[in-house]
Amino acid sequence: MSSELPENWVECEICDVAKVVGGGTPPSKDPTNFTTQGGIPWITPADLSGYKDAYISKGARNLSEKGYSACSAMKMPAGSVLFSSRAPVGYVAIASTEVTTSQGFKSFVLTESTDSRFVYYYLRHIKPIAEMMATGTTFKELSGSVAAKLPFVLAPLNEQKRIADKLDALLARVDACRDRLDRVPQILKRFRQSVLAAATSGTLTEEWREDQGEEFEWEKVRIGDLLAEKPRNGYSPKAVPFQTNTRSLTLSATTSGRFNRAHSKYIDEDIPKNSHLWLMPGDILIQRANSIEYVGVSAIYDGPVESFIYPDLMMKCRPNHRVLTEYLYYILSSEPVRNYFRENATGTAGNMPKINQQTVVSAPALVPKLSEQREIVRRVEILFSFANRLEARYAAGLEQVAQLTPSLLNKAFRGELVPQAPNDEPASELLKRIKEGKANEPEQKREPRTNKIKKERHVKTKTVTTLNELVSALDQLGGNATADRLVIESGLSGDIDRFFELLREGRNTLLDVPVGSNEPIRRITDANQ
Repeated sequence: MSSELPENWVECEICDVAKVVGGGTPPSKDPTNFTTQGGIPWITPADLSGYKDAYISKGARNLSEKGYSACSAMKMPAGSVLFSSRAPVGYVAIASTEVTTSQGFKSFVLTESTDSRFVYYYLRHIKPIAEMMATGTTFKELSGSVAAKLPFVLAPLNEQKRIADKLDALLARVDACRDRLDRVPQILKRFRQSVLAAATSGTLTEEWREDQGEEFEWEKVRIGDLLAEKPRNGYSPKAVPFQTNTRSLTLSATTSGRFNRAHSKYIDEDIPKNSHLWLMPGDILIQRANSIEYVGVSAIYDGPVESFIYPDLMMKCRPNHRVLTEYLYYILSSEPVRNYFRENATGTAGNMPKINQQTVVSAPALVPKLSEQREIVRRVEILFSFANRLEARYAAGLEQVAQLTPSLLNKAFRGELVPQAPNDEPASELLKRIKEGKANEPEQKREPRTNKIKKERHVKTKTVTTLNELVSALDQLGGNATADRLVIESGLSGDIDRFFELLREGRNTLLDVPVGSNEPIRRITDANQ
């Protein structure tokens, strides 16, 4: 891998220092193969999704003795390093007790001459290499033979421990910094909502009214009272793979609450010039269908005149003379109105919640005179500008923190994180001893399954995830996700065959499933076809 390693280090393949062990999954339709009490700890890639600790002792489910006998999973001792080999490649953890894994792992059983934490951090370091070595179409996978060929650098045992200790301390500080940064988006969200609450209730301009000698004379209205015309749904023509003069927005163009012209597609249809579909600056777009978190999100269109149309899953509002565009946007974005939309949304399981025009026009609001609206807009813009600057600093800080871990790992495995000790046994001697020990070690084999287990009929039960539930999981991921991510969110990492069955069932009706590429799986809707 590198010619810059310290003299007493050595390059090799991971199979030179560890035994590569695959996992196994018993038939998921038989619930007696699994247990949550007792049994044998069993880890799946889903158990490591979002998992931050280095050590793991069990997953969501354990194998029963029957389930263990019905699959190829092998018991591995504490200290083994678990490495997910598909869906996705590169999750890593250290077993803190004896465990088994699903077939989504290629794990590494080590000798006493290799520090588990050193291997753990090294595998995190070479995750991009492992992903490049993986093969596959719908999702990448490392076979056992390829996993055995993963490159490895071996340091003297004492230095392995010094490196692992140093990384433990430094990365704990990085994680603490990231945890603090992770709280910033929610703080900014609450700040913006508090500003909107003050703006749309009269609190923000209370002192201004006193200075102007104005009374609190805000009018109770419905959103429909503030519109020049009834909200109208859009249209979702099919996208074309070449440039035209007309683009249609996709649903994600307004999900952030701000208009983003990058989320659009070219269409090859003649839209009449007098059509309501053409967007004009100052139009407000409301998402009439999305997940419950985003249904009702609005954004002001500030793009060019008559260059974009909007999709069927949005509706367009134009303010009348009683309200400023920005103030109407503040009302629509305020928590009381957003809650009103959520509470009045309709939909069934597996389908996106929807609001209709009547729900929008019926939402309650308070409206001051135009002079006070102008002052509110001025003050909100100042406060939101402050929040935007903080958000930009947060994004820059997040990027810097994200670079710390790979930078530290790079330094560690170039031999630059801790000093070398001249009295340490050279890694070449250590590697020689490991290989000799491996050569003399008897091969561990699973006992063959008993005939009784083979002939036993499985109890048929409802599958873990239906197509509608899979579609719902995709909706929660924003309507598109890689196969690696979706299989984890659907809880089917331990039953890949069932995952593919559901993809085939939903292909071309509810799901756009790319074949022969790593493009995301998409939820098919009128807006995004």
